[in-house]
Amino acid sequence: MGTNIALRFDGDRAYVTLDRPDKHNGLTIDMLRDLIDTAHTIADRTDVRAVILSGNGPSFSSGLDIAKATGDPLSIVRSFVPLPWRGTNTFQEACWAWRRLRVPVIAAVHGRCYGGGLQLALAADFRFATPDAEFSVMEVKHGLVPDMTGAATLSRLIGVDKALLLAMTADTVDAAYAERIGLVTEVTADPVAAAEKLAERIATRSPHAVAGAKRLFDKAWEASTRRTFALERATQLPLIIRLATAGSKSKKK
Repeated sequence: MGTNIALRFDGDRAYVTLDRPDKHNGLTIDMLRDLIDTAHTIADRTDVRAVILSGNGPSFSSGLDIAKATGDPLSIVRSFVPLPWRGTNTFQEACWAWRRLRVPVIAAVHGRCYGGGLQLALAADFRFATPDAEFSVMEVKHGLVPDMTGAATLSRLIGVDKALLLAMTADTVDAAYAERIGLVTEVTADPVAAAEKLAERIATRSPHAVAGAKRLFDKAWEASTRRTFALERATQLPLIIRLATAGSKSKKK
């Protein structure tokens, strides 16, 4: 995997760690691509029964590293274009690839879980968080909307009104509130240990039934995720253009 995404296998578990601790695991375009490749690597393994996703250092992830990403506009454009056979672009697939896995994905969250980092955690099947974890749908601060599959996961997990409240305000909420509204599965002092215990319980069940349950619940959601992702891109594109235009004008002054 890439230098900022660590993958190791231990028995029937895959451990995936965001490893850019000096930047609170701020996501770069390369990290998004590596997340996709990592998910595909796990998908090819028949011995894996669960994935535990976490972040190294003080935070799970502070979200997309805007400064790093905007330094290469062409890469953003290329990453924004969806692959027809997948229905997702690079930003979306970095999250949705974990939904596509047959096995449960459990996110262990601590510190900051902002923006794209939150959307990555929401793409997991379960989220365990430390009491001091912080959550924010912060895209609106940059004049953007959640577009890394957050429109699909947020509203379905916590309801449209709560999702809009977070998306329109970019408020930072604590773990207790996140648990109360359904943003996280459970608040615990040791989210990795909690994730491992859940993985052990699930591993005692039929892998075919577990995979079937995950597939069933994903397909039973009200709206087509493919349609939702297309709507995300259609909403985000003019906002990105507006942001880029404003940045260009600012540099000329």
